[in-house]
Amino acid sequence: MSSIKIELRQEDITKIREICDSFNKDPQELINILHSCQEHFGYLPAEVQEVISAETGVPVAKIYGVVTFYSFFTMTPKGKHPISICMGTACYVRGAEKVLDEFKKELGLQVGQTTKDGKFSLSSLRCVGACGLAPVVLIGDKTYGRVAPDDVKNILKEYE
Repeated sequence: MSSIKIELRQEDITKIREICDSFNKDPQELINILHSCQEHFGYLPAEVQEVISAETGVPVAKIYGVVTFYSFFTMTPKGKHPISICMGTACYVRGAEKVLDEFKKELGLQVGQTTKDGKFSLSSLRCVGACGLAPVVLIGDKTYGRVAPDDVKNILKEYE
């Protein structure tokens, strides 16, 4: 699992237990429990998964398998402004890879990484369903359409 060991505070453990209780500690509600925990913590480190396992009786290995299978879940903290570049067919054909390369260059990141200051994280998605706006970039809840590599600097300036 992750090599960084985090120490959960008692209030964190209490929060995870409350989330599990809200789903009756039902193992069939695992994905909903994981969504709620990720919404609260921003990511799902091994320590959070261990508490969920203890509460639901689902083995840690199975929880880890679910977390690593679904691309929505993450075991590493995302930046304050998570950047996602759509790499679906329409976006890819219209130059999404060049846009992604420009974000990598500007931020000094690879996909899956977060800036040292915690401000930005970079990821790619399969399809956001806004193909008419290709290529599409999401930053948090904001959608940018028809993005060209030359637009990247100005987009990032909005978050300074």
